[in-house]
Amino acid sequence: MRAGGDIVAGVNLTALRRKFRAVRPVLTERSRRVWAASEAIALGHGGIGLVERATGISRSTISRGIRELAEGTPEQPERTRRVGGGRKRVETQDATLLTDLDQLVDPTTSGDPDSPLRWTSKSVRRLATELQALGHTVSYRLVADLLRDAGYGLQANRKTREGTLHPDRDAQFAYLNAQVHRFQQQHRPTISVD
Repeated sequence: MRAGGDIVAGVNLTALRRKFRAVRPVLTERSRRVWAASEAIALGHGGIGLVERATGISRSTISRGIRELAEGTPEQPERTRRVGGGRKRVETQDATLLTDLDQLVDPTTSGDPDSPLRWTSKSVRRLATELQALGHTVSYRLVADLLRDAGYGLQANRKTREGTLHPDRDAQFAYLNAQVHRFQQQHRPTISVD
């Protein structure tokens, strides 16, 4: 070890770390991989391990970058990852997430997915907590996104006279839901007026 930095096999790892810290903020996933690969190639034998040690980029990522450079993989500037790359959506990994969320927001106790009125008095934070209790790994932001994708409008109901914690609010919606069901079974039209 010299005063100039961490020297391993003739390579100044401290200088390599500084170089990586300087360019890291502007690198995409692919350009980071290619940069690390080019540094490893320039260092020669043992370069992958040295770059890994200096930057924390995994050996497999550096090796993939070396393969891409050797193959001359054409750069796609509009993409950061290959098609199909990146983290998979939570609902594709967790088969029961959407069903459990639907049952938590459904106004009836039977969990009828064809309920004509879709409402909930629960906040997205409360729904996230309930889903976590069921074993799902979710955040309130993910719950908000899932509800929005399912066609729910996310807005707080504020009554100027009643206040936000009216005790009959859930009962009112349950009554309205039952009325809509009854009318629809009789093939009579229903409308919603706020």
